[in-house]
Amino acid sequence: MEQHHLYMQRALQLAGKALGNTYPNPLVGSVIVSDGKIIGEGWHHKAGEPHAEVNAINSVKDKELLKNSTIYVTLEPCAHYGKTPPCAVKIVEMGIPKVVIGSMDPHDKVNGKGKAILEDAGIEVITGVLEEECKTLNKRFFTYHQKQRPFIILKWAESTDGFMDKDFKPYAISNALSQQRNHQLRADEQAILVGTKTVLNDNPGLTVREVSGNNPVRIILDRELSIPADYKVMNQESTTLIINEKEEKTEGNLHWLKIDFATDF
Repeated sequence: MEQHHLYMQRALQLAGKALGNTYPNPLVGSVIVSDGKIIGEGWHHKAGEPHAEVNAINSVKDKELLKNSTIYVTLEPCAHYGKTPPCAVKIVEMGIPKVVIGSMDPHDKVNGKGKAILEDAGIEVITGVLEEECKTLNKRFFTYHQKQRPFIILKWAESTDGFMDKDFKPYAISNALSQQRNHQLRADEQAILVGTKTVLNDNPGLTVREVSGNNPVRIILDRELSIPADYKVMNQESTTLIINEKEEKTEGNLHWLKIDFATDF
């Protein structure tokens, strides 16, 4: 079991390389081991591209070694045809005799079906290796499929004595290191949501600048449409949803969505 943990930990490391890039797909890493040596590695880079297991298999130079190997994968191999063929079928086709899975896939098109394909083909399947770590890696994916809601992070900056501003005016509390951490959160998540007063007081851009990564979708709660058109959140740098009670329209990357604040929240 210790060896299983070691190789699954490596698969987790590989999966984490794509953080912020795989939506709506999960983060998945895979390692292939033969005679105690890693002969292949892969991870899912982006939705629509090959899955982790396929990338790991493709990285193996001598495909004959696959017939005497174990493939480790952080999430149950998929069982359905989407933009790519099922990974469970690919594993069967390549003759890999043993599969070690971190966590099962909560997606209703997979959930146990991938494991069943493997076992029906006579493949030995071990599940639950570093399961909690694998689930934590995909907390966003699991939250959506199990609870039908987004995974939400509440973020704010406050002084050690519990204040968020000075004399009711914006005040810089964050330092360079915490700013970098803040921007990494933006790069890792799909969207960022703020209210009208935050925008009016701080005029934030809500984009990724201190680290490398994709800009999140900006969601602005602007009930009365009081944010001026020249504010940073209204620029062209990221898709922006402006939730309001007055109008519904689209102008380039800006989308005004009309709702009833009294009943829709």
